[in-house]
Amino acid sequence: MSEEIINKVANSGLITIDLEEFYPKGERVLFDLKPLLFHELILKEKDFREYIKQHDWTTYKDKLVAVTCTADAVVPTWAYMLVSIALEPFAKKIVFGNSDTLEAVVFHEALQTIHYEDYKDKRVVIKGCSNLPVSTHAYVELVKGLRPLVKSIMYGEPCSTVPLYKAPLAK
Repeated sequence: MSEEIINKVANSGLITIDLEEFYPKGERVLFDLKPLLFHELILKEKDFREYIKQHDWTTYKDKLVAVTCTADAVVPTWAYMLVSIALEPFAKKIVFGNSDTLEAVVFHEALQTIHYEDYKDKRVVIKGCSNLPVSTHAYVELVKGLRPLVKSIMYGEPCSTVPLYKAPLAK
């Protein structure tokens, strides 16, 4: 007589959150002002304004854009503002900063859609492996929202987790 196989993971009451499901869709683009600077040092206003007028901004349609300058140069704030104004009718999202900043901002917005109260007094596993580049920022944001409510937080896969947090027992 064979014994029935019991799936202990399925019966554990663990809830898995996969951040890949919240991954903001859209092509990411870095708009770097460095090539627009004279000798990668100086922004010439007349040339810059002409570039803004002539550039085909439609190539940024529905894209997530980070606006930055990778040159070690002092770039006036208004230059970033002009780029943002030119991008606004086309880009899905515009942020000032590098690609990491862009990921942090778009994931922060995506995580605002989570109803954290739904996880109250639950045991949560935050899925660790993903096929998409989920930023560390997203994991930190998720934990900040969950910790005050859940019984426990683990990281990894339900069959092999790293414990991160366990709520103190109520008195």
